[in-house]
Amino acid sequence: MRARPLTLIEDELVDYDKAMERMTDLVGQRQRDERPDTLWLLSHPSVYTVGRRTPLDHLPDPTRGIPVIETGRGGQLTYHGPGQLVGYLIVKLDDDQGIVDYVREVELRMVEALGKLGLPAERRDTPPGSELLTGVWTAATGRKVVSIGMRQSRGVTSHGFALNVDGDLSPWNWAIACGMPDVDMTSLKRELGAASMGDVRAAVAAAFEAS
Repeated sequence: MRARPLTLIEDELVDYDKAMERMTDLVGQRQRDERPDTLWLLSHPSVYTVGRRTPLDHLPDPTRGIPVIETGRGGQLTYHGPGQLVGYLIVKLDDDQGIVDYVREVELRMVEALGKLGLPAERRDTPPGSELLTGVWTAATGRKVVSIGMRQSRGVTSHGFALNVDGDLSPWNWAIACGMPDVDMTSLKRELGAASMGDVRAAVAAAFEAS
């Protein structure tokens, strides 16, 4: 895996719409070479986000009271909420690298971070004709702990990953996540018994060479 140091931005809880506005601004700056490659770590209040291809029957019951927002990233429905670490990656890709290549790199870096935190994990290849198995799964229990959805525009990536740390997992059961009805979403706390958001942020930043 090539060296790719990133500049780190850290925030706590940021509304999804406001985060999208800032991310768009950061992408524009990177496209104009006005800022370096960047990792932005933050969390969101409870929200479901859906890709353009998300089927209506995958959406949650509206009586749950959690907003649903369409987003420009790849992938299907995902959930964001307190206790989840979100990382937005604003990276200018090399000429020989496409967005799929970079998503693979993100998966491997997240596997590295989880290993340092004591949770063996793995990425998965997608069988022909199956829903994309983008993300990271626990090696022992086969549960999904990291969701990834990204896109590129004029050679610069946006959106990124969501790692479940110690938040409530119930909202994942109120919709069909990642286009996979049988997926079992998990968290570091569920797998390890305890998790420190501070330790997780540090491990993820280190895995992405971000400072």
